[in-house]
Amino acid sequence: MAELKFRKERCKGCGMCVETCPRGVITIGDEINRLGYATVKVSEPDKCIGCALCAEMCPDIVISVFK
Repeated sequence: MAELKFRKERCKGCGMCVETCPRGVITIGDEINRLGYATVKVSEPDKCIGCALCAEMCPDIVISVFK
């Protein structure tokens, strides 16, 4: 099982990671960061396969994937 870490203070809520995730484990959450954006969260961590497509697509280098 993989673990995703988010630098929420950098997230702009663009949703590119949400659209890219093949398992649909990432969603836009309700938490607002200091920049005023809704940040991403992992909705179903057990389904993450650690492919790191979300991290590759993120334009702001918000996501780190640990296997």
